Amino acid sequence: MGWIIAIVVGGIAGWLASLVMNRDASMGIFWNVVVGCIGSVIGNLIANQFGWAGSVQEFSITGLIIAFIGAVVLLAIVNLVQRGRVR
Repeated sequence: MGWIIAIVVGGIAGWLASLVMNRDASMGIFWNVVVGCIGSVIGNLIANQFGWAGSVQEFSITGLIIAFIGAVVLLAIVNLVQRGRVR
């Protein structure tokens, strides 16, 4: 059951991050979930440096915020990489 909650929270975090980073039009549901789940790992790495703890496997606002911050960081990195690429 924990992995279902992680996917749902990851999807919400990825969707909110894509709205903030103006990438919502180019991403679908699948990529929102992927960005949210990978972002939650990045967010937990960042949060552990500050002594915060949050898990997306058991729904909490702290876990959602940490996943959102990680997803924003991930999308910022993707934007920087794509900006340097020739189109």
